[in-house]
Amino acid sequence: MQIVPMRDLKDTVKIEKLCLQTKAPVFVTKNGYGKLVVMGIECFERLFNQVYEAKLVNEGFADLDAGKVIDGNLVKEEMLDFLKKH
Repeated sequence: MQIVPMRDLKDTVKIEKLCLQTKAPVFVTKNGYGKLVVMGIECFERLFNQVYEAKLVNEGFADLDAGKVIDGNLVKEEMLDFLKKH
């Protein structure tokens, strides 16, 4: 994790290099407090995908808790029957 002061944002090339080298967010502070986070596209996409996958897993657990489940063997049999007919 890299932490830089707000004034370093003027040097965009330096910030870009930090983002690309570390492949992690760069935290920007002002007067000692966190204000911004800057990250490269690759880092953003990786983070976004992780959040999206976690959302899907949570939805799956919610479906399981709500009883919205189908027996896997039954689905397999129905798929095989469908394929045989078509």
